[in-house]
Amino acid sequence: MTQFLLQACWWVPLYGLIGAILTLPWSTGTVRRTGPRPAAYFNLLMTVLAFLHGSVIFTATWDQPPQQLLVHWVQAADLDLSFAIEISTVSVGAMELVSVLSLLAQIYALGYMEKDWALARFFGLMGFFEAAISGIAISDSLLLTYALLEVLTLSTYLLVGFWYAQPLVVTAARDAFLTKRVGDVPLLMGVVTLSTLAGSLNFSDLETWAETATLSPVVATLLGLALISAPTAKCAQFPFHLWLDEAMEGPNPASIMRNTVVVGAGAYVLIKLQPVLALSPIADAVLVVLGAVTAVGASLVAIAQIDIKRALSHSTSASMGLVFIAVGLNQVDIALLLLFAHSIAKGLLFMSVGSIITTTNTQDLTEMGGLWSKMPATTTAYLVGAAGMVALLPLGNFWAMRRWLNGFWTVPLWLVIVLLLVNGLTALNLTRIFGLVFVGKPQPKTRRAPEVGWPMALPMVILTVMGLLVPWMLQEWQLLISWTGPWAETGDFDALNLLLKTLDTPLLLLSGLIGVAVGVAIYWYGVLPRPVRLPVPALQDLFAYDFYIDRVYRLTVVWAVAFISKISAWTDKYVVDGAVNLFGFATIFSGEGLKYSGTGQLQFYVLTIAGGVAVLLALIIWQF
Repeated sequence: MTQFLLQACWWVPLYGLIGAILTLPWSTGTVRRTGPRPAAYFNLLMTVLAFLHGSVIFTATWDQPPQQLLVHWVQAADLDLSFAIEISTVSVGAMELVSVLSLLAQIYALGYMEKDWALARFFGLMGFFEAAISGIAISDSLLLTYALLEVLTLSTYLLVGFWYAQPLVVTAARDAFLTKRVGDVPLLMGVVTLSTLAGSLNFSDLETWAETATLSPVVATLLGLALISAPTAKCAQFPFHLWLDEAMEGPNPASIMRNTVVVGAGAYVLIKLQPVLALSPIADAVLVVLGAVTAVGASLVAIAQIDIKRALSHSTSASMGLVFIAVGLNQVDIALLLLFAHSIAKGLLFMSVGSIITTTNTQDLTEMGGLWSKMPATTTAYLVGAAGMVALLPLGNFWAMRRWLNGFWTVPLWLVIVLLLVNGLTALNLTRIFGLVFVGKPQPKTRRAPEVGWPMALPMVILTVMGLLVPWMLQEWQLLISWTGPWAETGDFDALNLLLKTLDTPLLLLSGLIGVAVGVAIYWYGVLPRPVRLPVPALQDLFAYDFYIDRVYRLTVVWAVAFISKISAWTDKYVVDGAVNLFGFATIFSGEGLKYSGTGQLQFYVLTIAGGVAVLLALIIWQF
């Protein structure tokens, strides 16, 4: 039975698709008498089956070598387009993480969207969403992954635009779709190029090919830049980072998935492509630069936001920036650690934020306060999620960051500075949100805010327990570095060297504690007179408006597109249409002229033909 389920692992993504199909009678309005909730239950049932199936597979693949299932799609001459599925602990574990978070998000949605008239449509889209991300997790084919990324882009568009009657929602959905399409087009070019150069689009084959490939620097660079374009857009990295901020207009249960496994899917594809990207030092350098700029910039932007969801969405971009840096430095294990720790922690944060929005009916931080005693489960979930996002003992992100900085004397100084700065700013941002939302005097909208009901509280409590167990999970998976450190292997126990080699832990803890201390001083004890705004108005506006990137786009990209469009419209109107109209007018004019010259006499027509022939002969003779 286990072997059968192992071979049928490709069914796990199909469960979500089947659930989406089963919701159609309710989402299309064919069935109305029962209300939309049966559609939600069908989709939940399919997700439970996916979770159970994935659990059996994950157990069977533990400590086993990777296997591959190959499905040939098109075979003609030298063309072989095949879909490969990888059955390994990492791929199945990623798929299982998607199933768990999707299941919890859907249970959460039962409470969050209880009175929404389009509940069936939402659950159908969530099943569609889950199918695409689960397929990406176990796909070993770049061609299949590209197709699933397109499905993911479409489902993101539909979920962001779920409340399509609101103008801001329509704009956010459009921007998210177009931004991702900009990244997908170069990726398609890279897929076509790789199929020609490598002869295969399976990730395992590409890794083998990359070990011996000899490409010119120009080809390797262009190929690497094409392949990183789509992950850059999916992970909301600079300069494609604005869409995630706008996408917060969608329902919060979808935001849970979007800020955990959706952005993680883009980073996961990037990790899979790392052997090919390593062929170009320039591509790796671009990854590092994009990641560092986004990590620091998004962390600064987050501390100036007054919308609670947008403040957390920018921290998502910052976390993905660290993953980009890890991949650019060829540290895939660090990238996987960061992805796992981020998914659990950020899921908790968005669940707690959704509970706050449900009970207060606002997302404005200036209208909140004093919720810690009124919403204990939500407060606990937020604290565990916030601790998991920052390198503070004992939760997951600390172990990921410590492994990265282990023996920091071998790590570039700029990387140490970036990691510590991002860690401190993230701690400041999350402490800031806690101080404005949970501490202080209750505001009118928070004075009587109750704790959420069990459909929202249950998944939040389950994910809180999972967040507390992340260090144990990492230890079981042997992803933690021993506290003894690498000096134990060499027998170097010199006191000074030992002190230097153990400074990574104090530095990480100190950076996080400084961020927390600054946040407590400003947002809990009111050191600043207006804690919601930064003390320097220019800095507040610079960070709040995202370094004015949207205005820069309007003055450059948007202006260039509008200018080219005007030139194209003028050319079409006066050159293309003008030439056609000229021939039309000439035909009409000549026809009207000939109409009056027709006499009906045969000799006149013969004379006209003879005159024309004479003119043609004269021209021919003149040419020679």
